[in-house]
Amino acid sequence: MSLRITDLCIARGGIPVLEGLSFELAAGQALILRGPNGIGKTTLLRTVAGLQPPVSGIVEGGEDLIAYAGHSDGIKPTLTVTENLSFWANVFGAGSIAPALKAFDLETLQDRPAGALSAGQKRRLGLSRLLVTGRPIWILDEPTVSLDVKSVAMFADAVRAHLGQGGSALIATHIDLGLDSEVLEVGPYKAKPPAIEDFDGGFL
Repeated sequence: MSLRITDLCIARGGIPVLEGLSFELAAGQALILRGPNGIGKTTLLRTVAGLQPPVSGIVEGGEDLIAYAGHSDGIKPTLTVTENLSFWANVFGAGSIAPALKAFDLETLQDRPAGALSAGQKRRLGLSRLLVTGRPIWILDEPTVSLDVKSVAMFADAVRAHLGQGGSALIATHIDLGLDSEVLEVGPYKAKPPAIEDFDGGFL
């Protein structure tokens, strides 16, 4: 299942930040978003994921197919690693959580409360939720934050396996994940600043 974006304009705080964006994400494909901090990558991902409406343009093919991982790890600190993953597996009607535990090296931590994990371990737990959603389109916002080199490679392997199974991934990251992916530079799509009409009138 593909995700198609056509002539998209998005806004942050009511002010357009990116405009004229069109691209398609096909099954088995990863697309990396690049651009300076603050340009609107997070806003774009949230819009594509359906978490906020676009100013204009069309997002097609993503309904009920998207798993979104943002800056927050989205875990309950009082629940164990196993309990956190089991909760999400039940929400999405997934099967065993064992593959997710193994993929992110959480097997020895499965009985530990999430609140007692290090920042990197929490991030791995948050990302492991992707594997229990059963959803083919992953939308990921700076997923490698707090991860060491070994864990970044672990995450890249998980994405690679997902793509190999016909999934797709839209990822905002400054890290080279070593994926066979295309890169979309969002800088050229920076929205023009709004025109100020009758500017001098503000001083009258």
